[in-house]
Amino acid sequence: MLNPKKSFFQSRVAKIGLPPLLSMNIHHGLQICDAAPVPRTTMKTIRAANIQSGISLIESLVAIVVMSLGILGILGLQLRNLADTQTSLNRAQAIRLIEDLSEKIQANPNGLGSLSAYESTWNDTPTGTCATDGCTLSEMGAYDVKQWKEAVKATLPKGDAAIFISAVDSAAENRRQLGVMVAWKANEKEHKAADGSNDEKYTEPFAPANTGSARISCPDGLICHLQYIQPNQRCTPFPMGSLNGNVPVYCPG
Repeated sequence: MLNPKKSFFQSRVAKIGLPPLLSMNIHHGLQICDAAPVPRTTMKTIRAANIQSGISLIESLVAIVVMSLGILGILGLQLRNLADTQTSLNRAQAIRLIEDLSEKIQANPNGLGSLSAYESTWNDTPTGTCATDGCTLSEMGAYDVKQWKEAVKATLPKGDAAIFISAVDSAAENRRQLGVMVAWKANEKEHKAADGSNDEKYTEPFAPANTGSARISCPDGLICHLQYIQPNQRCTPFPMGSLNGNVPVYCPG
C-alpha cells in the first residue's frame, strides 16, 4: 500500500522536474544542496593562515617604525650640519672683522701708542665723529672702534665685541697687542643640564689663563672668537711735548 505523503511528494517532484538525488533529499527532509564534508585539516590550515597574516602585519609595522627612525636621524644630522656650517661662516666673518680692526689701527699714525683709545667693553659704543670734525689720535681710535662695532652688529646675529689690553701689559710702555673677542648668537637651542639650568660646559667663559685676560669672558648664550692683534709702529712720535694736544709723529716715506 502506497504512503499518501510519499505519493504526494513524488507527484510534486514529478511536476517540478527535479533530479532524482535532489528529490530524494527533499523527500527525506534533508538540505537542498549536497556538499562534501569539510575535513578537520582544512580548519587548521585556515587558522594557521590567519596567524601568518597577523605576523606579517607586525613585521611591516616594525619595518615602518625603523625606517621612520632612520629618516628622523638623517634629518637631525642634516640640521646639525647646517648649524655647524652657519657657525663656521659666522666665525669666518668674525676673523675678517678683526682683521679690519687691525687695518684701522695700522692706518692710525700713532696706533701703537694709542692702544688704550681702542679699549671697549660689551654693549659699549663710543660716540663722536671724525668725518667732519678734527680729531686727536685718541679720538680717531675711538671713532674707528665706533665704526667697527657697528659693522659687527650688522654682520653677525646679535653681534658684539670687547677690545681689551692684557692685564699683564698694564704698563703703557709694555703694551704691544690688543685682545679682541667677538660674540654672536648661535642658531640653535640652549643646552640644558639635568636640573634644567644652562649647561656650564657649553656656556663656559672663554678666558685663557696664560694671557692674563681672565677678566674678559664670553657672554652667556653666545659663541665667541678670541684673537690677538699686534699693531706695528708705523710712525715715530717726537719726544718733545705735544702740539695742540697731539703728540707729533714722524712717518718716513
